[in-house]
Amino acid sequence: MTVRNLDAVFRPKSIAVIGASLRPGSVGAMVWARVSEGGFTGPLWPVNPKYTDSGSLGGHTAFADAGDLPEAPTVAVICTRPATWPGIVHRLGGMGTRAAIIVGEATTDDDRVHVRHTLAAARPHLLRIVGPGSLGVVSPALGAHMGAPSCQVKAGGVAWVSQSNALTNGVLGWARARDLGFSHAIALGGEADVDAGDVLDYLASDPGTRAILLELGTVHAARKFMSAARAAARNKPVLALRTGRTDPADAMYTSAFRRAGMVRVDALDDLLDEIETLGVGRVAASDTATLIASDSGVATLACDAFAAAGGTLAHWPEAACAAVTDAVPHANAGNPLVLGNDARPEHFGAALKALAVHRETGTAFVVHASTHSAPASQVAQALIENQRHAYRGLLACFFGGVDAATRNALHAHGIPVHSTPARLARAFARLVDYRLGRELLMQTPESLPIHHPGAVDAALREARAALAAGTTELTGEAAASLLRCFGLDVEPAEPEAAQESARDATTSRAAKPIVDVAVALHDDDNFGPIFRFDTPSIDGVSPPLCVYGLPPLNPVLARDIVSRTPYAKRVPPEPTLAALTRLSQAVCDVREIVGLQLMLRVLRERTVIVTPRIVLAGKRSRLAIVPYPRRLEETLDWHGQRLTVRPIRPEDEAAHREFVESMTPEDLRLRFFSAVGSFDHSQLARMTQIDYDREMALIATETKPDGSIRTLGVARAVADPDNETAEFAVAVRSDQKGKGLGRLLMERLVAYVRSRGTHWIVGEALRENTGMIALAKAVGFTVTSTDDPGVVAFRLPLDEPEQAAQPAA
Repeated sequence: MTVRNLDAVFRPKSIAVIGASLRPGSVGAMVWARVSEGGFTGPLWPVNPKYTDSGSLGGHTAFADAGDLPEAPTVAVICTRPATWPGIVHRLGGMGTRAAIIVGEATTDDDRVHVRHTLAAARPHLLRIVGPGSLGVVSPALGAHMGAPSCQVKAGGVAWVSQSNALTNGVLGWARARDLGFSHAIALGGEADVDAGDVLDYLASDPGTRAILLELGTVHAARKFMSAARAAARNKPVLALRTGRTDPADAMYTSAFRRAGMVRVDALDDLLDEIETLGVGRVAASDTATLIASDSGVATLACDAFAAAGGTLAHWPEAACAAVTDAVPHANAGNPLVLGNDARPEHFGAALKALAVHRETGTAFVVHASTHSAPASQVAQALIENQRHAYRGLLACFFGGVDAATRNALHAHGIPVHSTPARLARAFARLVDYRLGRELLMQTPESLPIHHPGAVDAALREARAALAAGTTELTGEAAASLLRCFGLDVEPAEPEAAQESARDATTSRAAKPIVDVAVALHDDDNFGPIFRFDTPSIDGVSPPLCVYGLPPLNPVLARDIVSRTPYAKRVPPEPTLAALTRLSQAVCDVREIVGLQLMLRVLRERTVIVTPRIVLAGKRSRLAIVPYPRRLEETLDWHGQRLTVRPIRPEDEAAHREFVESMTPEDLRLRFFSAVGSFDHSQLARMTQIDYDREMALIATETKPDGSIRTLGVARAVADPDNETAEFAVAVRSDQKGKGLGRLLMERLVAYVRSRGTHWIVGEALRENTGMIALAKAVGFTVTSTDDPGVVAFRLPLDEPEQAAQPAA
C-alpha cells in the first residue's frame, strides 16, 4: 500500500463508469449523474450492455464491456455487484487502467471473498482500489466527481479525507451552502487497498492542497500512517477528528496524533470551522491576537471566548497605543481595542493601518455587530481594503452573519468569516496548536544519554539468557540489573511496610516523593510498543492524568509529556526527562521487552525507578516510529584520522551548521544548484531530524581535542513512499575533498538503500561538477543527459547482483 498511481485517483484524464444507468434510484444512475454533470472535460465512458442498442447514455456512447472501450480509462468507477469485481478489475488492469473506485458495499462473507479476489486481480497491474463501499473521490478543479456525493463541489484549498460516507456527504453539503470548496475529497470506504496513510502521503506534496482535514475511527498500518502524517504535518496543517471518545484507546490516538504533528479537534463543528479558516485564510503567524470591536460588550464577549479557547491577547507596546490614538482619537486604545458605539467603517481600516508596523500586536480579530453608523457590509469592505496591513493575519466575526455577496468578497480576499466569537477563537487556537506542534517536530533535542555498546550488549544478554532459561518475566534485582545497563537509577524492591516505615523515619525534605508515576508499556496490535503514564490527582478533587507516549522518546518529546502533568513545576525536570529517555532506549534496543510495569518516583533532586517488572518474549510488534538505527554505527581509521560513520541525529544540528558554513561558496553552489547563503534553524532541523523509515543521512565525524564532534561529510538518500526509487546527494567538507571520503560514504549509503529493498538509486548534478560525476561512475552509476543541458542524471539499479568494487581508501 503506497502512493503509487494515486495521481490517477486524484488527477484523472479519462473516466469510465462500469454499471452506469439511467434507472431512477439505482447506484449506477446516481454515479453517472454526478460524473456526467460535474464538468469533467476529459473522455467519459459509460459501460452497460443494456444501453448499447440505443447507442448512447445521456449523450455519451455506451459500451457493453470494459474491454470494448477505445482505450484504457485512467480511473474506473465500479457500480456493479461484488461477484463481478474481480473480472472487471482483471480486464481493466490488462488494458492499463491505473485505479478503480468501488462504490458497492461488501457486506457478506461471499462479498469479502470477492474483495480478496479483486485485490489479487489488481496486484499484477499495480492498479489501485478505493473502497469498497466508497462514496467516491472528488477533484473539483478538474470537475471530476467520481462517485455519488450529495452535491457538486466547488474548488478550494482544503482536502477532506474520511472513513465515513455519511459525514462526507454532510460536510460537502455544509461547505456548498457557504460557498466553500475543496482541493480533493475522498471517502475511503473499506480501505481494502488505499487507506488514510496513502492519501496523507499523496496530499503532503499536492501543490493544490493547503491543509488536510481528516476524519477517522481507526488507523490501519500505524507505522505507515505515522510516517505519512509526520511528513504531511511538516508541510501543511493536518487536523484530525476521531470518532469514539469513549473508546479506552482514545487517549492513545490523541498522543499518536500529537506525536505526528497533527491537531486533534473535538467535534465536527470544529472541523467544519477549519474549512472556513484554512480554506479561505492563511495559517496564523502569531500565537497572540488583538481584538477590535466597536462595542465594549461585544469586546468583553470576544475576550471571554478567546480566554476560554486558551488564547493570549497581545501586549501592546506604548508606540502601538499612541499610533491608534492618533488614527482613531475616540477609541479606547488598548487590547481589546474598542472603537466606540459611533465608530464608522473607516475607523476599522484606520486601526488596522495603525497597527501594521507593530507586529507584536499579533493576528487581528475583528468582531462586529452591525450598527447604523457601521453596517456589516461596509465594515467588511473596509477590512478588504486594508487587509494588506494585517501582517499577522485577519479573521472576522459578524454577529447575525453577512449576505452571500459580502461573504464571498471577504473570502476572495483571504478573510475567514465566523458566526460567533467562540468559533472564531477556537479556530484560531487550533492554528496556534498546529504551529506549536510543527515547532515540536522541528525542534533540536538535547543530547541523548550516550551508552557504551557493551552496556546494550549486556542488557541483551540478560534478556536472551532469561528467555533461554524459560523465564518470561523479570522482577526485583533481575529487572533492576537490566534497566541499570541504560543508566537508570533503580531502587531495590522492599516490602510495602518497610517502605512506609523508611519514609516516615526520613526527615530530609529531598527524600520525600513529589509524585509516583505509574509507567506501563503495552505492545499494541497496531501501534506497537506504547508507554502509558498515570499521574494521581494533585489535590484529590481534579481527575488523575493519563498520557500515552510512542517510543522512541528524546528529552524534547519527554518534556512534552512531563509538561502536561500538574506536578511539572514542582521540581527541575531534567532527572525525569533523562529517566523517560533511558526507558525508551531500553525498549528500543532490547526488542525482547514486550511489557513493562514500574513506578517512577520523582524526588526533588533525582528520579528513581521502584518495583520494576519486565515481560519478555522472542518477538514483538514493530515500533510505529523507527528509532535511531544504532546498528549502522561504524568506527574506522582513515588517513590517520579516527572516524565514526553513523546515521545523522537531531543533536547534530550545531555540528551540521558548522559543516555547511565550512564549505566554500562554489562547493555549496555545486551541491544545491544555486548560490546558497546561511541556513536557518528550520532548514537545519529538516536535515538532522529525519524519518529513518524513509530517509537516511550517513555522516562521517571526528572527535576534536575538546570532545566536540566535527562533521566531515554526509551522504543522504530519500526514498519515495513506494520504496521504488531513492534520490541521493553527497557533500564533503571543502578541506577534506580529494581523499576518498565521498566514495566511502556513498558505498555505505548504496549498501543501506539496497538492504531496504529499494529498486533504484538516482541523483542529479551540474554538468560542471566533474568531481561528483567521477564519484558516481566509480560507485557504478550510469550517467546520462537530462532535458536541462546543464544537468546530468545518475541511475543505479539495486536489484542486480552487487558489483565487486575496490574499497575506498
